Amino acid sequence: MSTQIYKKSVFVLSLMGVLFSGYLSGTKFFTETCAFNESCPYFYGYPACYFGFALFLILFLTSLMLIMGKVRFMKATKINTLFSGIGVLFSGYFAYPEVRGMFDGTFQSRFLGLSTCSYGFIFFALVFIISVCSIIRRR
Repeated sequence: MSTQIYKKSVFVLSLMGVLFSGYLSGTKFFTETCAFNESCPYFYGYPACYFGFALFLILFLTSLMLIMGKVRFMKATKINTLFSGIGVLFSGYFAYPEVRGMFDGTFQSRFLGLSTCSYGFIFFALVFIISVCSIIRRR
């Protein structure tokens, strides 16, 4: 994968993550209800979407700095790998019970098909895979 494709891919994925988790966080913050009528998992007393937003914001800012030439490629890629890996573990922790429920019949139909934590997991996993592949390729 070329550096330009990496830069654009991670930038777009992290922007999508910021917008999605930002919408979820804003909805929860201003209305005190969860978007899409879902259960709202909490982590240390705060909605999980707040933490997802913070992680996606770190990925987005790192990617933006990379595009602007403010940070070296490998440093940005390692930062993205670290924080997307944390995001995979974090969102996976909340998404797993909901996805498991899809297979045992206890999963309630969602507006978007999957739970919002599952979509966060997908975005984080894509950034993680792209970043790891980029690191391996550069060695």
